[in-house]
Parts: sequence; structure tokens; C-alpha cells
Amino acid sequence: MLMKITRILLPLLSIALTAGCAPSNEAELRQWMTEIRQQVRPVVQDVPAPKDFAPYSYENRNVIDPFDVQKVMTAVSRQQQVRATASSVRPDLERRREVLEGFPLDQIKMVGTMRQSNVNVALLQSGGATHMVRLGNYVGQNFGLITRISETEVQIKEIVQDAAGEWVERPTKLELQEAARTGGKQ
Repeated sequence: MLMKITRILLPLLSIALTAGCAPSNEAELRQWMTEIRQQVRPVVQDVPAPKDFAPYSYENRNVIDPFDVQKVMTAVSRQQQVRATASSVRPDLERRREVLEGFPLDQIKMVGTMRQSNVNVALLQSGGATHMVRLGNYVGQNFGLITRISETEVQIKEIVQDAAGEWVERPTKLELQEAARTGGKQ
């Protein structure tokens, strides 16, 4: 009951208080605003005149022109040749993707190794499942090729683009997780 009375009286009380704060004489307020406007003087700063533009003319005809079209085209073609020979590293985009290529490397954990037919295989865990991988399998989202498997790590060669957009190889590795080594004890 007290709650219903409070819900009704509180809004009515706030409306009454706001109505009491309204200016009693609007004419006084308008007069005061007019006086203040007359007292305020804007400060105007002079804008400096623009400087005269004097174009540079290249007078020395005996020296090689830095804007010579033939010189620029030679430099560009030379740079393209260097890029073509240096950029022999490319990922195979036509190859069918493997399951572990759907996960970034930081979400893949090495949890163990096994020997099958005298060849090391690694057990990698990601997405709640454990996968067995061999040399030549791919992992991670950067075309990571497994190059070596030891008892404690999997070495990977990723192919990524550098700042210039060229493909480069980047070595990385997945190490056996400490909890797996000690049997989950810490």
C-alpha cells in the first residue's frame, strides 16, 4: 500500500518542484540576454596573405633528368625482375586443405608422440579432438608444412606474405605441453 502511494506521489512532487523553478518574468530574462550580447565583442584576427608560388625549373640539361620516363621504366622493370627471381616460394593453393589447417597454430597443442613403422608421428590436439600427423602434413592457417617430428617438438615451415606482399618461409614449432610430459601433475 505504501509502495503504491509512493509511486503516485513521487512523480507528482517532482512535477510540482520543476514547475516552481520556472522563471517568473520572461521579459527580465530577455533584457539580460540583450545586455550581455551588446557587451561581448568578437575578436577577429587578420588572415595573412598567401605566399607567391614560384615553380622550380630544371635548367641543367647536361645532368640526367630525374623524371626521365625511360629511366623510371628501366628501374621498374629491374625491380620486377628481382621480385620474380626472389619470389620462388609460393603456397600450393590448389592443394586440398587438411583438418588442422582450419585452426591457428596458437590453438593447436602437441600432446604426445608415437612410433609407427619406425617413423615418429605426433599427436596434436585442437578443437576438442586429437589428430595424428606425420612428416609432410599441413597444420595452421599459414600453409604450415611439418618438416621434423621429435619426442618433444614438431618443426613447421610456414609460408606467409611479408610487408611487400611477397611470399616468404617462416620456421616455427609446436612443443610438447608440460602437463602432458608430467602426466597432468603440476
